[in-house]
Amino acid sequence: AVSALTRESTTDDVTRAIKRAQKQHDAHDLRNIERFLLEEVDKTYAYGYRGSLLSRLAVAAMHMSESEIARKALEARYKDHHDSILPLESAAVVRGLLRLGNVTDALVLLDDELALPEEKPVNGALEAYKEKVKYRALSIASFASRECFEDKPNLALTACRMLKEIGPVVREADLTSDDFEIPWLRIVQGAAQFEARRRKGEIDTTQFDEEEIPCNLVYSVLDAMSSFPSENRDDVYECLSNALVRRTQFVTGAVSMAGLPNADRGEAAFIGRSNVGKSSLVNMITNRKSLAYTSKTPGKTQQFNYFAVNDKPELGREIRYGDVVDGEKDKDSFYIVDLPGFGYAEVSAEQRQDWKEFMAEYLSTRKSLRVLFHLVDARHGPTDDDKSIMQQVSETLPRQVSYVVVLTKADKNTKGKSKKNTGKVSDNVMAKLRNTMKEAGVGNRPVLLTSSETKLGRDQVWRYLSLAARR
Repeated sequence: AVSALTRESTTDDVTRAIKRAQKQHDAHDLRNIERFLLEEVDKTYAYGYRGSLLSRLAVAAMHMSESEIARKALEARYKDHHDSILPLESAAVVRGLLRLGNVTDALVLLDDELALPEEKPVNGALEAYKEKVKYRALSIASFASRECFEDKPNLALTACRMLKEIGPVVREADLTSDDFEIPWLRIVQGAAQFEARRRKGEIDTTQFDEEEIPCNLVYSVLDAMSSFPSENRDDVYECLSNALVRRTQFVTGAVSMAGLPNADRGEAAFIGRSNVGKSSLVNMITNRKSLAYTSKTPGKTQQFNYFAVNDKPELGREIRYGDVVDGEKDKDSFYIVDLPGFGYAEVSAEQRQDWKEFMAEYLSTRKSLRVLFHLVDARHGPTDDDKSIMQQVSETLPRQVSYVVVLTKADKNTKGKSKKNTGKVSDNVMAKLRNTMKEAGVGNRPVLLTSSETKLGRDQVWRYLSLAARR
C-alpha cells in the first residue's frame, strides 16, 4: 500500500504505487507518494534515482490534472537532480505539460533540459547526444501534433519550423526511422483537419494573423518532413496528397499561348520524352489513378494539358455545360501542366517545330510558372532531345522558376524490389546525366530519383511541387 512506503521501499515499490494511483485516478494515494518523495526521503534516496521517480510522479499528476502535485515534483526534480535528468524523462514531462495546455513551460523545459550543444560531440559522449536529439525531436513532434489539433496555427507553425531545424541534426547524428519514429501521420492529419475547418469558416481567424499562416498548413508539415531522413511511408503520403490535392479537374488542352487559361495561380509543368512515365508520375504524387492520361501509345499527350487542383467544387459543370457556378478556388489552388511528349518519329517535323516554338514562348513568358519538372529515363539517361530541352531551359527559363530533373523508372534497375531497395540509377547513367546537364548550362540544378511503381521519390517531388501552390 502507498501508506507503507518507507526509506526501505525500493524504486520498484514507488513506481508501482505511482502507476496504481494513475490507473485508478486516486489523488489521495498520489498525495501520499508526493509526501514520501518530498518530505520523508532526500536526494540521496535510491542512489539518486529519486529524480526519475519525481519525473514519474509529475507525469502521473499532470495526467490526472493534479497541477499542484506536478509543480512541486518538478521543482524538487529540477533543484536536486537537474544534472542527472534523462532525455526520456524530459520528453515525458513536456508531453504532460502540453496535455495541460501549458505551452510556455513546455518550451522552457524543452530549451533547458533538451537543449543541444553547438557542436556534435565525439567518442563517449556521442550516444548520450543521440538520445537527447531523439527525445528533443519527439518532444517537438508532440508540440506540433497537439497544436494542429487544437486549431492553434501560429503555434503549430512554430513547431513545424522547430522540426525543420532539428531535421538536419537528426541526419547528422545518423538517426533513422529504425531508431525512432516521428508521428508524421498524426501531424498531417491534424494540419489537414485544421485546414478543412478553415475552409468551412469554422475557425475564428481573429485569434491569429492569417497573413502569417501559409495557404495550407500541411505544406509547413511537408517542409519539416523533408528535413528528416526520408521514410516515404504510403499512409503518410497518401494522407498528405489527399490533404493537398482535394479536387482535380481537366481544364483545357492548349496548342498555343492564346489557348492557355488565365495566369491566376501557380503552375507546375512536366515535360519529358514520350513513354518516360510522365503521366504515371503525376498520378503517383497526386494519389490519383487517372489525373493524367496513361497510355501505351507513345506521344499520346499532344497539347499543353491543364489540370486545376483545388478549384471551386463545381468547376467541371461550368466547363462542360457553360453554367455559371458560384464559389471560388481555394487559397492553395494551382495548375498541373502536362506538356507534350517528344522524341518519336510518329510526330511530324512540322509539329515538332510548332511545339518547340510554343515551348520557348511558354517557358520565357508564362509569369505563373513556378517549377518545371524534366523527366528522364533512369535506365538510359538523357537523349539528344533531352539535351535540347536542357539547352532551351538554360536560354529561356527565368531564374525565379525552379528546374528539376526527375529520373523515372528507377525500379527497373533493381532486382527483388523491397522497402529498402525501391530503385537506383547506375553510376554511368548518372555521370552521363551530369555531364549533359553541364554542357547544356543547367549543371547545378537538382536531380531526383523516382519510381511510380515503388513510390520512390514522391516526398522529394512534393518539395518542389509545393512551389506552385505557395506562389
